[in-house]
Amino acid sequence: MKLVFATNNSNKLKEVQSLVPKHIQLLSLKDIGCEEDIPETTGTIEGNAKQKANHIKTKYGYDCFADDTGLEVSALNGEPGVDSAHYAGPQRNAEDNMDKLLEKLKDKPNRAAQFKTVIALQINGELHTFTGICEGEITKEKHGDKGFGYDPIFKAEGYNKTFAEISLEEKNKIGHRGKAIKQLISFLIKYNI
Repeated sequence: MKLVFATNNSNKLKEVQSLVPKHIQLLSLKDIGCEEDIPETTGTIEGNAKQKANHIKTKYGYDCFADDTGLEVSALNGEPGVDSAHYAGPQRNAEDNMDKLLEKLKDKPNRAAQFKTVIALQINGELHTFTGICEGEITKEKHGDKGFGYDPIFKAEGYNKTFAEISLEEKNKIGHRGKAIKQLISFLIKYNI
């Protein structure tokens, strides 16, 4: 079966492709000719995921799933949250985003944070959501060169390495997106999709 993953992020696509069953052909936005910026205007992680999935189904006619992810830092009242990708500005630069976050946390002893991913699946005329959370903390410096986004400054609970220092396989086991994708896959298998 064909299922669209509403993303242009090649890192996310690679991460998810390694988890999806072989009988599902995963298509990217590029594969379906979608080159527009899909609206993300709801103000919540869950709302944005639903908005993207509904947009692709309505405009392109494909069953699809979309995700939205945010890093929520306790000492900053949940910032950057829904604004994680463009925390330091519209340029969506990971280095700038990490630098801003580290600067805002420099005098704060509480470095607790969590990554949250919500996946919205639009299939057979129904909308389903799946949520994955990975708790941890923000490091004081960047470490590692794997992964993307905030991975060099996020250490999962019980780990002494950042997401940027562990393998993709390990990150998929403990990470927020991996947890949400596993729920999605269980749903697809349960209902023979």
